[in-house]
Amino acid sequence: MTQHPQPASRLLADSSADSAELSFPSGFLWGAATAAYQVEGAATEAGRTASIWDTFSHTPGKVVEGHTGDVACDHFHRYSDDVKLMAELGLKSYRFSVSWPRVQPGGTGRANQEGLDFYRRLVDELLANGIEPWLTLYHWDLPQELQDAGGWPLRDTAARFAEYAELVHGALGDRVRYWTTLNEPWCSAFLGYGSGTHAPGIQDAAATIRATHHLLLGHGLAVQALRAGGTEPQAGVTLNLYAISSQTDSPADADAARRIDGLANRLFLDPVLLGRYPTDVVEDLREVTDFGHIRDGDMAIVSTPLDVLGINYYSRHVVAAPIEGQEPEPYWRAPSTWPGSEKVRFVTRGMPVTQMNWEIDAPGLVETLRRVHDEYPDIPLYVTENGAAFEDAVVDDQVDDPQRLAYFDAHLRACREAIDAGVPLKGYFAWSLLDNFEWAWGYTRRFGLVFVDYETQRRIPKSSARWYAEVIRRNGLAAQ
Repeated sequence: MTQHPQPASRLLADSSADSAELSFPSGFLWGAATAAYQVEGAATEAGRTASIWDTFSHTPGKVVEGHTGDVACDHFHRYSDDVKLMAELGLKSYRFSVSWPRVQPGGTGRANQEGLDFYRRLVDELLANGIEPWLTLYHWDLPQELQDAGGWPLRDTAARFAEYAELVHGALGDRVRYWTTLNEPWCSAFLGYGSGTHAPGIQDAAATIRATHHLLLGHGLAVQALRAGGTEPQAGVTLNLYAISSQTDSPADADAARRIDGLANRLFLDPVLLGRYPTDVVEDLREVTDFGHIRDGDMAIVSTPLDVLGINYYSRHVVAAPIEGQEPEPYWRAPSTWPGSEKVRFVTRGMPVTQMNWEIDAPGLVETLRRVHDEYPDIPLYVTENGAAFEDAVVDDQVDDPQRLAYFDAHLRACREAIDAGVPLKGYFAWSLLDNFEWAWGYTRRFGLVFVDYETQRRIPKSSARWYAEVIRRNGLAAQ
């Protein structure tokens, strides 16, 4: 956490100084990522039952223009062609998630073999094309029945998650080496149960903190279940982390930065990697919860040693203290995203932004990677998501997206700078392989390397995809 943002130009200039080409280490894992509900479609096929996102997206007013993931990119039926496209781009790895209600309808009981067969076919197709499967067990699609029973604020959901992990590993553990338990538990807890802008759409600060703990408990139990499966999985978790800066040097602004850093970053990094919750964050949350949901032995499970840590990075938060008598503007369309620190102000700096209105701050990625390396136990790191939404248009059967290309270029230079600083960064996954269902934004935001015509399901690689393919081929970037 820093108190002043650094100019973007300085770090990016430094990253390419005195180099004809920025090569990456041998064996660096180049990939792209998707998530099940965002791309698969086939919402009611092959035994799949409803998830919280099915329910949420079908609830009027929850998703822009009433969009749902019922069809999405139809990846369930088109996976073979999509894998061929990955191979043409030269991807070395594909990060995908498994739909919990597809392989274990209702979230309990025996596996649905039809659902597992889809993932068996996908994994086999990837391996046949020389692409490393990187499997994420949970990317937000909790079976609706488990939410009806209490969802992530209920401790039992963590136990159900471990059982689900065991089922998936039993089917795919002989062919899949890399396993991520959770994708962005902050989003699941804080947007799902705090702001209510994500499924299941609940606004309850205390439930947010209980959900956080039970997500992390489920993560630890799942890692243990994976390792009990008789293979040697590379097990980890993916956290969405932010560089955090205060607007000024004032003590009040510095405290605002401490608070948001605590909720966004340390509330997840500390328990997973250090086995404890940050003392200052616990104190900030005393009026929200008494933490009676934490039991003896929980933290040892949560901090079960990992093989890898995934980091999703998109932007920086710059924050300031509340102004007396002035309510802050809602952040992400809801006032309760930050329990116990709701009045902290998020400020903008006039920098270029993506279509999501997220400031483009590649130096923040360097800062985030170095911070994790410097302040936590040594562990191999992967950037498991990084990307940008911009408005794209098809012109003469081509999609030119120079802004996205520049975004990727800047952030890959940031990755190279972090490696030069000693960060054990082992791979990078562009978000996303395909334009897809962007959660509460529906199909109005495109992150893909590949354009998807949702009417025809035609795929068109964008100029950024062709550029990324060349980066992978060269294992590096041209000098600026």
